Amino acid sequence: MTGKIEHTVVIGGSSGIGLATARKLLGPGMKVTITGRNQDKLTSAWKSLGGAAEKAAFDASKPDEVRQFFGELGPFDHLVLAASGGKGLGPFETLDLSDIAGSVDEKVWPQLSCLQTALPTLNRSGSVTFISAVSAQLSVPGVAGIAAVNGMLLTVVPILAVELKPLRVNVVAPGVIDTPWWDFLAEDQRQAVFSEYAGKTPVGRIGRAEDVAGAIAFLVSNGFMTGQVLTCDGGLRFAA
Repeated sequence: MTGKIEHTVVIGGSSGIGLATARKLLGPGMKVTITGRNQDKLTSAWKSLGGAAEKAAFDASKPDEVRQFFGELGPFDHLVLAASGGKGLGPFETLDLSDIAGSVDEKVWPQLSCLQTALPTLNRSGSVTFISAVSAQLSVPGVAGIAAVNGMLLTVVPILAVELKPLRVNVVAPGVIDTPWWDFLAEDQRQAVFSEYAGKTPVGRIGRAEDVAGAIAFLVSNGFMTGQVLTCDGGLRFAA
């Protein structure tokens, strides 16, 4: 980053990894705007940042709302794409394949749509950081659906890094991270999953949103990183 004040937009910045990233980036030399679909949740996130960030409520899966947001935003420098989807877990034999399409609609489509719409006002000396997941790099039962979804983002990044140069395009692939993504499980089930993966992970614990935020901040700030998959999983993909 240069000496001027730069502006990062975090799509999906109202909770989890997106919110942790906004908190990590905020400071001298960096203005941050967080977005989210739920106005109340977004306002709560904004308050947790001490009101230091800008905020905008819109649904990143709706093209008209995406166009309106970026049309009103004006020029900016960095785009972090933390829109997420939670569908597609489970044994492939019984997996509802429509869940894969649903997760594409929740995660892949909004991330790609936001980037495409932002290109006219996104500083080509800046950066884009997608958020995928380590599931696309694991060979373990039960993740074929979400691996297919997250694999789309891993595949497109090096292509876009060349096509959109000098704009830097990277992707972070988090492992098992303690965020609201897991809220579809009851508390006891969630803790059992966390305990299981903590035992499998070489660092001996599951991840925190702040761990992934640090990886994202590195890619935003390092002007010599592009086309890269930065896996932040505590070494899980090797042990698994």
